[in-house]
Amino acid sequence: MAKKKSQDDLKESSLMRIQKALAQLGVGSRRGIEKAITENRIEVNNAPAHIGQTVSSKDKIVFDGKLIRLSDETLLPKILLYHKPDGEIVSKSDPKNRPSVFDHLPRLKKEKWIAIGRLDFNTSGLLIFTTYGALANRLMHPRYEIEREYSVRVLGELTEIQMRQLTEGVLLDDGQARLESIIFEGGEGANHWYKVTIREGRNREVRRLFEKLNFTVSRLIRVRFGQIKLPSHLKRGMHLELTQKHVKEVLKEHNFELNQFKTPQITNKKKSKKNYPF
Repeated sequence: MAKKKSQDDLKESSLMRIQKALAQLGVGSRRGIEKAITENRIEVNNAPAHIGQTVSSKDKIVFDGKLIRLSDETLLPKILLYHKPDGEIVSKSDPKNRPSVFDHLPRLKKEKWIAIGRLDFNTSGLLIFTTYGALANRLMHPRYEIEREYSVRVLGELTEIQMRQLTEGVLLDDGQARLESIIFEGGEGANHWYKVTIREGRNREVRRLFEKLNFTVSRLIRVRFGQIKLPSHLKRGMHLELTQKHVKEVLKEHNFELNQFKTPQITNKKKSKKNYPF
């Protein structure tokens, strides 16, 4: 017979290290939060926080002057797909005042959207957002080598030797890099399309690989991130929120325990299965 948890056990289970608690809220990465703690930018109950400190929903946490609210319940997170057009940045602020992808996302009251990876200003395609920092960190961490797939249009046509060179490895300024795969998809005139996959998220890596072989990339579209594909019906500038069922499948795929989440009552649970982008 299972032993009933005491009040002390329940109290202990609600405590969490501050780095983990804030990372799950999407405030920042654990490393970034540790850095903020050492810079005395985080306070707990009006005193400077320290690394490894445990906190709960009863604690008053202030990060860079902003009050952060913790909850005893971990609600099932939201996951949103966005078809990014060219000419938008993946940032909430920009000195050049360029359009931001965040301008087009649905507003949230108590949560915030966290971008899972980035696409540069001139790259379009699939962007994934979530309200769960731990999921974002899991999908972006280099150790897990989440596969990304792109459609690439270049000026000119690669030879078989050049395609093999891209999959075997090319030395870039920040080290060796390579494509997991490259498939020729045809083209007209001087432009040709290729489907490529890569397992890293280095800045402009696909473009730089082609440029290393003296090919100019004129279009770059991300069509898949991990097992999530860009839905064919999702037009540029549009977004799609995954149903609770599909959110659970994503969490399960990446080894999150589903019983730690409380499923809220939301309106997207009736969306049809044809919208599922896997």
